Amino acid sequence: MSLRGTRETRDNCQLFRLTGLLDAFSEPTFRKVLGGKIDEGPKHIILDLSQIDFVDSSGLGALVQLAKQAQTATGTLQIVTNARVTQTVKLVRLEKFLALQPTVDAALENIKSS
Repeated sequence: MSLRGTRETRDNCQLFRLTGLLDAFSEPTFRKVLGGKIDEGPKHIILDLSQIDFVDSSGLGALVQLAKQAQTATGTLQIVTNARVTQTVKLVRLEKFLALQPTVDAALENIKSS
């Protein structure tokens, strides 16, 4: 199973709901597609990874790159996680850099307050 998802634009942000695997196989397409969407705008991105089954090191690298790209574009990257994704992010100590959120609503609130 590969990575699949949907895109929704709301007010001043883009919401991507993803399912499947964020791994070395899906990472190049993931980075290319989302990187292009950051450039198009809106600049605030919410990645709903709550239905993701697996994230490997290349997937984490893509998340870091996208967070940096969003910051450079004066936007933000909010990541809605599940227990598995959160554990993987904390394992490599990226939880301070990546804005992890428990729900899409929390991510939306975080964008509104920024």
